[in-house]
Amino acid sequence: MDGFFLPRLRVLHTMRAPLGGLFRHVRDVVQGQAEAGYDVGVVCERNASDPLSEGRLDELADHCSLGVHRISMSRHAGVGDVHAVRALREVTERLLPDVVHGHGAKGGAYARLMPKAKGRVRLYTPHGGSLHFSPRSPAGLLYHSVERFLLRRTEGIIFESQFGQDRFSQIIGKMPEQVRVIHNGITASEFDSLETSATAADFVFLGELRTLKGVGELLEALSILKLSKPVTAVLVGSGPDAEMFKAQARSLGLEDCVRFEAPMPARAAFALGRCVVMPSHHESLPYVVLEAAGASRPLITTDVGGIGEIFGTLSSRLIEPKSVAALSRAMTAFLDAPDGYHVVAAELRRQMLSGFSAHHMVTQINRFYSELLEELDREAAGNVTNGGLGKAGSA
Repeated sequence: MDGFFLPRLRVLHTMRAPLGGLFRHVRDVVQGQAEAGYDVGVVCERNASDPLSEGRLDELADHCSLGVHRISMSRHAGVGDVHAVRALREVTERLLPDVVHGHGAKGGAYARLMPKAKGRVRLYTPHGGSLHFSPRSPAGLLYHSVERFLLRRTEGIIFESQFGQDRFSQIIGKMPEQVRVIHNGITASEFDSLETSATAADFVFLGELRTLKGVGELLEALSILKLSKPVTAVLVGSGPDAEMFKAQARSLGLEDCVRFEAPMPARAAFALGRCVVMPSHHESLPYVVLEAAGASRPLITTDVGGIGEIFGTLSSRLIEPKSVAALSRAMTAFLDAPDGYHVVAAELRRQMLSGFSAHHMVTQINRFYSELLEELDREAAGNVTNGGLGKAGSA
């Protein structure tokens, strides 16, 4: 790839739930690495998720020469983690990967709790996770302490955005020497234009139905718009707060203009609305924004996480998070003058073409693996040359 020699490697990716942007990231990396000739495997939780994600996991298995392994994993820290780490260790000892790459707080912790082995590196991609917790909260104190402890067992960290690296450094402090920012990317077909459904709503939201995704503010903004003009919206997704949001929509009198749909592929969801709305409170580098921008969809989203890195010179278009007023103003602006949003969408897509492709992302990740393993070889050679008195290994 790109003229850089990449030896065949055995790579094991770990994550908790095969859901959302994290799973999308793992799928793209796994498929790209399999195409590059790597032997790749995945470990994730045993409990089934939604049918769409389970189907995607089944499809991913075709690219996993090291298999897809389901083990029991809990969302929160507890005694079950001991059993999960033991189960992952059994998988690791059987497969003997060169790279154990953990994704998210839970998958990243499990990967780095694997024993250090000759010729093996342990990597971590945070995907937000534990960094969403306030350092002053009990959960934040716990998770951030665990992050600091695990740094000594981390050969490298890959951040999806510069924001993610800066946030991690601010909260956790010292990082390993080997750190890279490698932006998420989308596939070539996702840069193709997309037709809007003839019965499309004005707005479409795609994502997990959780408070931190800003769904409550979106419903409030729709209730404001409805007072002065007809407006329609489709909310696509599932999540822990789904029933609460459906009740909120009823209480705001939105039954005739808002409908909820089950999870579906992003491009199918985008076709259901003329403008994509993503009013998140927190993000890392969200795929929904990448996918919407790649498809040249008009997009209203908040200035959180690494979204500004995607928008680049167009960052002034981003709105304040948790602000119903800012959201309703932007949605009104789209309804009044949609052509301007289409011009911005075309320019945003053009900006993304070079730095946010899945091919570029996978190439950079593979290169980082090779650099880490080469450094490991140099350290091992130095230890032999110095009669075993070289740098001591970590746990």
